[in-house]
Amino acid sequence: MFAALDPEQLGKGFVAWVGPIAKLTAGEVVAIDGNALCGSASRARRPLCTWFPPGQADDILAVKDNQGSLLDGIKDPFQMLAADAVEEEIDCGHGRVESRRCSVIADLSLVEKAAEWPSLQGMVRIQAERHHKATGKTETETRFYITSLKPDAARLNRAIRQHWGIENKLHWMLDVGFGEDLSRKRAGHSAQNFSLLNRIALNILKHDKSSKRGIKGKRLNAAWDHPYLLKLLGV
Repeated sequence: MFAALDPEQLGKGFVAWVGPIAKLTAGEVVAIDGNALCGSASRARRPLCTWFPPGQADDILAVKDNQGSLLDGIKDPFQMLAADAVEEEIDCGHGRVESRRCSVIADLSLVEKAAEWPSLQGMVRIQAERHHKATGKTETETRFYITSLKPDAARLNRAIRQHWGIENKLHWMLDVGFGEDLSRKRAGHSAQNFSLLNRIALNILKHDKSSKRGIKGKRLNAAWDHPYLLKLLGV
């Protein structure tokens, strides 16, 4: 059944369900997950966020290697044009020093088919450098984004950093609490649909304050204690 379900329709149903109870304040960052499922076939690597309703929100979208022409069209302006805004943050902690330099360009003249993105306001480059004190090793990474926000480098740097924190924590919890990376569901849409159900279950368990156990412990408790399970489901 789960292999045959249309994941887009399942996602829309989920949004319709949580819409009346979801509350967002102005400026809140929502991380939309497009993570690949490591143990599943390539069919499950499609983003899980295509059905997410934008509403009145602004977007910051990562541009990755599999979007070659768009990525090249964003890299080139940073080689040829001066940035409209630049902001650098430095953090120390957990045995490392990390710097993130955010550069923003609002001139879209060098971006091919920029008109196809009517809300596009700028291109963003994040240059991250992490120095590990214990090993002396330094890692560097450069990421590119497009955004509907105006070229405010400090705001964009902060939002992207917050997004990574939310997304990394989410993936860790799904792996540890649900064993998602070990999943071998391959038939049809089963991997994508089960991944969405895992996220629904994770959010229900996170909002339960009656138990101090971790996510994995709450799952086990729900499997053995039917009254607790019904309480979680609001039945």
